[in-house]
Amino acid sequence: MGGTPRHSVSVAGVVVRDDGRVLVIQRRDNGHWEPPGGVLELAETFDEGVRREVAEETGVQVDVERLTGVYKNVKRGIVALVFRCRPAAGEATATDESRRVAWFTPEEVRRHMTPAYAIRVLDALDDGVATRAHDGVHMIRSTS
Repeated sequence: MGGTPRHSVSVAGVVVRDDGRVLVIQRRDNGHWEPPGGVLELAETFDEGVRREVAEETGVQVDVERLTGVYKNVKRGIVALVFRCRPAAGEATATDESRRVAWFTPEEVRRHMTPAYAIRVLDALDDGVATRAHDGVHMIRSTS
């Protein structure tokens, strides 16, 4: 079983203010704009992982509301669980992991994020739970 492919599980929080703006970070490692998130640690629940990642990357404490999508990067074997959140405390600030932090409108999300990350934010603004696959940048259309 040593050659069996493995998946990594990550979580992300789409933090939505009352005015409809969403919290996003510009990553230090690649300069891309994304919702805050990262690898889920072994002993964490989903909610704990989302709260930790958002706080580490933005300084904002959140209340996790609901799962909004499941996304798979087929090239890297990463499955991301994305949750809609609301801010509970703290001020958005850059951290060791984020070069910049901002509150984007949905139009700014479309303009500044790659399609694979913009869709996560836009799905979180809708009802329901989306399941999608991508190649790291572009969405992959389902054949079913």
